[in-house]
Amino acid sequence: MENLLEFYQNLPSFVSPVIFSIGAFQLRWYSLGYIVTFIVAGEVIKWRIRHKENTFPITALDVYDAYFYTLLGVILGGRLGYLIFYDFNFLQNYPMQAFLPFKIDENGWTFTGISGMSYHGGLIGFIVAFYVFIRRKQFSFFKVLDFFMPAIPLGYTFGRLGNFMNGELYGRVTEVFWGMYFINPNTQLPFDTLRHPSQLYEAAIEGIGVFAVLWTVRNYKLPTGTLSGLYLVCYGAGRFIAEFFREPDEFFKDPGELVGTVWGFMTMGQVLCLVMVLCGGFILYWARTVQKPATS
Repeated sequence: MENLLEFYQNLPSFVSPVIFSIGAFQLRWYSLGYIVTFIVAGEVIKWRIRHKENTFPITALDVYDAYFYTLLGVILGGRLGYLIFYDFNFLQNYPMQAFLPFKIDENGWTFTGISGMSYHGGLIGFIVAFYVFIRRKQFSFFKVLDFFMPAIPLGYTFGRLGNFMNGELYGRVTEVFWGMYFINPNTQLPFDTLRHPSQLYEAAIEGIGVFAVLWTVRNYKLPTGTLSGLYLVCYGAGRFIAEFFREPDEFFKDPGELVGTVWGFMTMGQVLCLVMVLCGGFILYWARTVQKPATS
């Protein structure tokens, strides 16, 4: 039993963030997580179309079109959001390198992928790209967004699993037995203290948990916009809680010099999640007072 627990706690040490490499190209678990996220979300949406859960005309081809727009929006928004929210100095000093999937030095070029992504930036990019898609197709924005929403957190679960396999976004130091020894990115050796597997917490709370809520109520006769607002509230609240277990960003300090925080006890992620909850609450209020229940 002790050997099994030891194996579990040291699991991050046995997993390489690189799945395979060909020359300078590397496929990382995080990149694969992004790909699987879109595939799973798309398949769930198409399943709903096949089972005629949509109350407006939309086809599988429309879903593929949405893939193109939203994938581009998520990648660009996620990267730009990370630079603005978390690493603005890099954006100021190296604006051209900020969006390149490779680095160039005296030894040539090395494919690195686009590292450093922000969920909240990706969400903004998704909404902008989705709006462009909706305008092009002449659909109702919130009707289609409500229809897509239940699929998104299930797909997002695989993104957090990709974070775990990549050994990034690990949690704070803990003494609980289910903690893990993650690799220190500065020394490439395991930390000597257990840490919360916060990526798995987030996969469970923000992914599976939010999916369960939205999937349960997806076919209720709810006012248009309700599922979109509910997603923002549920994800924002879940992520806010999960941030207490996640290792904060050391380069943030509030005026009281509390490491990792930007406003009182809150991290940047928690501040952005608070904005999400407020926006979601406003959409729910608007849906209830202005919109009519959708027919199913």
